[in-house]
Amino acid sequence: MLQMLNPQRLKSLEKWLEETNTTLTQVNGQRRYGAPPPGWRGPTPGPGCEVFISQIPRDVYEDQLIPLFQSVAPLYEFRLMMNFSGQNRGFAYAKYGDTASAAAAIRALNLYPIQSGVRLTVRRSTEKRQLCLSDLPPTMERNELLTVLQQIADGVEGVTMRTTGPKEKDVTALVHYSSHYAASMAKKVLVQAFRKLYGVSISVRWMSGNAKSRHEEHDEESALAPPGLKSMAANSLTPPRFQLSRDPEHPPPLPTPPSPLHPQFFSRAVGGPTPQVTSVMLPLKPRSAEEPPHDSVHQLRWLCELHGLGMPLYNVRYDHTGPDGFLYFAYRVVVPGLAMPFCGVVPVLPSTCANNMEAEVHRAAAKQLLNAMWQARKP
Repeated sequence: MLQMLNPQRLKSLEKWLEETNTTLTQVNGQRRYGAPPPGWRGPTPGPGCEVFISQIPRDVYEDQLIPLFQSVAPLYEFRLMMNFSGQNRGFAYAKYGDTASAAAAIRALNLYPIQSGVRLTVRRSTEKRQLCLSDLPPTMERNELLTVLQQIADGVEGVTMRTTGPKEKDVTALVHYSSHYAASMAKKVLVQAFRKLYGVSISVRWMSGNAKSRHEEHDEESALAPPGLKSMAANSLTPPRFQLSRDPEHPPPLPTPPSPLHPQFFSRAVGGPTPQVTSVMLPLKPRSAEEPPHDSVHQLRWLCELHGLGMPLYNVRYDHTGPDGFLYFAYRVVVPGLAMPFCGVVPVLPSTCANNMEAEVHRAAAKQLLNAMWQARKP
């Protein structure tokens, strides 16, 4: 079953917020509590006071997480990463008043059974505070960059620049921020800001030299991967491409659909884009006339067998995650009896099971193919 929003869980969250008079603030893809919370006494926590929480089920919210982590010690801040669909993104950060409380939370809550068959992973957050910017404009100087960065986001403490490459035209910079939160907020907006200001696409990544930081970043990338496909994303720190074909090591390319002589357009699946496909003429004399099945995959197979076209072969891969929370997959379906393959893109809801998600992509692709075949038969 595809993972969808749980209305009962949302009602529980709203009820808890009202009963406890808790305020959550939505900021750039994360929901934030505290920093500081009401009645906080004491200094702002320093390094080593934050823990990183992963393996959070997508329908678990602050009404369960905050009381759980407050049971160890008072929380200074709690941040749950969210997507636009209303689900959490599988990871969060909890900050305590001192390092001893953070250590106690790790001991008490690592591998905590948050749901049946699901255990949280809790480890110390490295609180990375440095961002590495590359592909900067070649004429940019340090003072100009510092001024621009301070205008884009808060918390910039310093900048170190260097030039590399042929004729030293490749400009990179190491930017120091006052906190991990400040660096995280800047990381979300820098690429778009530089594209708007200078017309260039810069690269932004965390700068960290220890294994623990890389491990945490690994977990964060995995948490952002389509659910059920984390193992495929674990070897890449760049935006992943998840292969659902039978040979993930050597995925076949997805070619651009050939220019058709008589293009036909077919309806969108679950709000997805409408790809262009080649006009298809089916044989007029079917081999048999059994009642077609209702499932689009089986219906397509039945139709192909009926007309002697052979078994449809699917090849799909993850393409991107949309702002609506849907996962978009590119597909290529080969029907042996047809001259051209079908290519397109379909959106599906995230799922905790790769097999379920693959089946849903196949169904959406098959539905588009059936629509295309129907359109091709029209005069």
